[in-house]
Amino acid sequence: MTAPTQTAPRVPIWLKIAYTAYVAVLVPVYWHYYGPTNFLYFCDVALILTLIGIWPENAFLISACAVGIVVPQTIWVIDFVATAAGFPLIGMTSYMFIPSHSLFLRLLSLFHGWLPFLLVYLVWKLGYDRRAFWSWTVLTWALLLICFFLMPPPNPNAGLIPVNINYVWGTSDYAAQTWVPPYVWLAGLFVGLPLLAYAPAHFLFVRFMPKAG
Repeated sequence: MTAPTQTAPRVPIWLKIAYTAYVAVLVPVYWHYYGPTNFLYFCDVALILTLIGIWPENAFLISACAVGIVVPQTIWVIDFVATAAGFPLIGMTSYMFIPSHSLFLRLLSLFHGWLPFLLVYLVWKLGYDRRAFWSWTVLTWALLLICFFLMPPPNPNAGLIPVNINYVWGTSDYAAQTWVPPYVWLAGLFVGLPLLAYAPAHFLFVRFMPKAG
């Protein structure tokens, strides 16, 4: 009888270990300083799901995280580089340059910059699962509802407590937007995020990445 052949891992073991070690440091630190509600942010959800998916090389979980954050976090990277060069674009990364904020926390937050590139690499290695678009979209809708109805709105005196999580009240953590009624803003996120952030990534992955087996 021929022994079954083991498939070689497609993701290097050193990368899995390094990623796990990083998350093992970040999670308790974030929990201590920001509290558990911080993990409702899309980027933090993707960080955790990537950890769950990277060890078994689960293409579905990796694909969902990639389609969900590659576009928004690429914008984060562009704004970060521009702000570092003295030409801030949208203020998305201004918190990274406030000297009074903990340098350690800011260094941990640099995962916003490298995680999208890691996810693109993982999708390239594991293949893209086309169920990712609708799966992440449904997850987004659930998180938006939780953040809108159950989490704190903008508050200029919140300190490190997460408020306006996932921008459900507008783009500022200090005051809610006043351009449109709150429910119209929320509806705009329901439609705009899948259409403008997830769909472009989905079509690029379908076009240029191998299909998950």
